[in-house]
Amino acid sequence: MSAKGLKDEQKCYIVQALARFVSPSEVAAGVKQEYGIEVSMQALQVYDPTTVAGRRLGEKYSQLFKETRTKYLADTSSIGIAQQAFRLNKLHEMAMNALSRKNYQQAAQFMEQAAKEVGGAYTNRRGHTSSDGSMTPTAIQIIPYVKPDSDTA
Repeated sequence: MSAKGLKDEQKCYIVQALARFVSPSEVAAGVKQEYGIEVSMQALQVYDPTTVAGRRLGEKYSQLFKETRTKYLADTSSIGIAQQAFRLNKLHEMAMNALSRKNYQQAAQFMEQAAKEVGGAYTNRRGHTSSDGSMTPTAIQIIPYVKPDSDTA
């Protein structure tokens, strides 16, 4: 079906899915599943204002796309894998599954990954502080080396 025969609800579904970076093939499959309508991927491009085909998208749908994309990029709390607790739970499940299959090497890999996750190996946070906890550079005292006299030894 061409994009012209779609109802407003269907167009909004397409615009919002594309704004959330859902691939056109996945959007087409979703439209077919939700509404029983087959839409070509070329017809879907009209609803993405970031593409050449979508540059003439109406103001209503362009605004909907922009708002949806902004909210999507700002809200990672609704994405499970973005949360450390979710990732650790899944790693735990995978490790237990590997152990139940007596696949100890794979279980060890999952456990190592979980340890890195908890230890912050997958974050971009690095502490740059001096030994006293401040960011102030400390002075280094150089003590000259004096060779002992062979007479006194």
